[in-house]
Amino acid sequence: MVVGLVVGKRQSRPWVVSDELWSLIEPLLPEPAPKLVEGQPWVPDRQALCGILFVLHTGIQWEYPPQELGFGSGMTCSRRLAAWNEAGVWDQLHLVLLKKLRAAKKLDWSRAVIDSPRAGRSAGPKSGLSPVDRARPGSKHHVLTDGQGIPLAVSLTGGNRNDVTQLLPLLDKVPAVAGVVGRPRRRPDALLADRGYDHDKYRRLLWARGIRPVIAERGQPHGSGLGIFRYVVERTIAWLHGFRRLRIRWERRDDIHEAFLGLATCLITHRHVQRLC
Repeated sequence: MVVGLVVGKRQSRPWVVSDELWSLIEPLLPEPAPKLVEGQPWVPDRQALCGILFVLHTGIQWEYPPQELGFGSGMTCSRRLAAWNEAGVWDQLHLVLLKKLRAAKKLDWSRAVIDSPRAGRSAGPKSGLSPVDRARPGSKHHVLTDGQGIPLAVSLTGGNRNDVTQLLPLLDKVPAVAGVVGRPRRRPDALLADRGYDHDKYRRLLWARGIRPVIAERGQPHGSGLGIFRYVVERTIAWLHGFRRLRIRWERRDDIHEAFLGLATCLITHRHVQRLC
């Protein structure tokens, strides 16, 4: 019996892909490229995905996943992850999951919440010297959630990028979510953010998009009251960084780290979908 991710239960093998999750992923995968040279036997996509999830959950290096688990080589899993990310598999899967949540009226569009935690050390192109961490090189994960903490969009930038500069690009990454009668939706009614996003220019731009900015102001005493709503994005960030491969960025290649970030976003969204069952 294949055991997958179950909400509320800590499993000993969270990298095993459930039948239900695989039924959503398999139709989105691109056709495999034909082998030009005979060599190692072909590793089925489902086994390769289990290997990718093993690395994502444990943080182990690609060279060291236990071969007895049948994942194939780490190089095979890495190539498969990069190819699927380039094909947009995780973006498509995320949209499928969001549609299920909207159809069940479980997406809270009344407000969205944004935050940008650091992703630890990094040496890839999307990295930079952080001005708030003794000029250490690092990256940032920019996260936008709905009012319940369901991730709507994520992105990766260098640690030296100002949070507010990624506000509009992150909003633009929110897909148009159908699932109910009427036009697909991609804009929340309001956007909640901390002092790092305090800028009149961006408040005006949000109003121009029909989004009400609710942003804490610099120079004001703490206790704005936004914490009772903003905690959901901090909880989602904690879930993201619960995947050890995301807690500290070791990948030099941006596309691999972004692929892990997109996959983790799908897994968190899938947990919310499972609650519908």
